[in-house]
Amino acid sequence: MELLEFEKPVAELEKEIEKLRGRAAAQNLDLSDEIATMEYKLAETRTGIYKNLTPWQRVQIARHTRRPFMLDYATLAFSDFTELHGDRHIGDDASMPGGFAMLGDRRCVVLGHQKGRDTKENLKRNFGSAHPEGYRKSLRLMRIAEKFGLPVIALIDTPGAFPGIGAEERNIAEAIAFNLREMMLLRTPVIAVVLGEGGSGGALGIGVADRVIMMENAYYSVISPEGCAAILWKHRKHAPEAAEAMKLVAPDLLKLQLIDDVIPEPTGGAHNDHSRSADSFRAVVSKHLDHLCSLKTDRLLEERYEKFRRFGEWNE
Repeated sequence: MELLEFEKPVAELEKEIEKLRGRAAAQNLDLSDEIATMEYKLAETRTGIYKNLTPWQRVQIARHTRRPFMLDYATLAFSDFTELHGDRHIGDDASMPGGFAMLGDRRCVVLGHQKGRDTKENLKRNFGSAHPEGYRKSLRLMRIAEKFGLPVIALIDTPGAFPGIGAEERNIAEAIAFNLREMMLLRTPVIAVVLGEGGSGGALGIGVADRVIMMENAYYSVISPEGCAAILWKHRKHAPEAAEAMKLVAPDLLKLQLIDDVIPEPTGGAHNDHSRSADSFRAVVSKHLDHLCSLKTDRLLEERYEKFRRFGEWNE
């Protein structure tokens, strides 16, 4: 399993506990007191680390290859997920799956970015960077949701939209811009959840929503910390300082009122417990969905408009 630098003290304690258990079994010894002491120390260490994460550490967690991805949540938090394919113009984009699903007893349309965990899967999913077809497919699914009165849940997890020549030739900027306008006008509730990375226009292309929610260890930003560091400090090694300055993690964005809620992750991060992360996701999203679905459509659109109009206000 991928081990982050700041997680090494936890990994070392886990190894020590395993050694004690192995010794107890091999030599038929009662080491239960020593094991209990070590387990207590392990829990304390893990809690201490994860209660005091820096923005850069949260960025590293957001990129962890073992975090639950969009299709993991489609299986664990939703039920009866039925994927739909194609944008009806060019083709199907595997980096932006979507379809019908049930969240509790409510039918909805769920869509979002999908990354891969190994080279083969990443090539199929294009490392979570969608092509124009992905954004056009997502809008097609949103319009189906609007037609049948179903809420939309968009799951964001991308370093950014694909910047390749083919994507430019097929007008990726126009596809994203078109989504921004059309999502603002959708006559059905929309919730966007940032699962891990929320990078630039690639994230915003499915992020215009009545409620924008983030996982506790996700980030949402106009540029990556490395990109910001390369511009302002002239070197990527300053990414930790950039992450601190950019206010891109969930606690900061909630304070700035740029997002509406934060989904708590289990101690140790979502990559250590997919099931509990999915339970937290379901509980928070269902709460907001219940409220949004109770609003009349005209009121829903008014509140969505006002939400985005408030962005950028400040006091001198």
